[in-house]
Amino acid sequence: MSLSHIALTSGRSIELTELRMSSTYGGMLEGYPCRPINDMKVRGLQRQGERGFPSTPVHLVHPSREYPDQTAGAFGPVEVLPSVACIGAFRSTAVAPELDPVLHRSALTVIWFQTGLEVPSGKDADPVLRSIRWEELAQDYEL
Repeated sequence: MSLSHIALTSGRSIELTELRMSSTYGGMLEGYPCRPINDMKVRGLQRQGERGFPSTPVHLVHPSREYPDQTAGAFGPVEVLPSVACIGAFRSTAVAPELDPVLHRSALTVIWFQTGLEVPSGKDADPVLRSIRWEELAQDYEL
């Protein structure tokens, strides 16, 4: 059973089978959001995805970065990522047309950031998620 389905702009339908959400800056006790901190957050989330789903390729959707009008600190200007960090396991039909559709599927783990807690779904999903190049990034597997 899937959590949701997303209609990619390519026409392919993918299903979200697992979703891990966390606060982007949860646990940040000192400092301020800046490029070095954000780069570490993004790399850490990507490593979590790779460790959590070792048999599936991982794709990072590069997050938007905002620069509020605040005084820069020792590590440069304030830079803010969207507030929710996500790791999603997606599945779809096989990419390779010669594979038996009954026995084969394709999979991709996607890392992205979003502003709210909603589960991406249908054609209302973030356009960046809907534009994932599934055929290039996903990996086929046998059931």
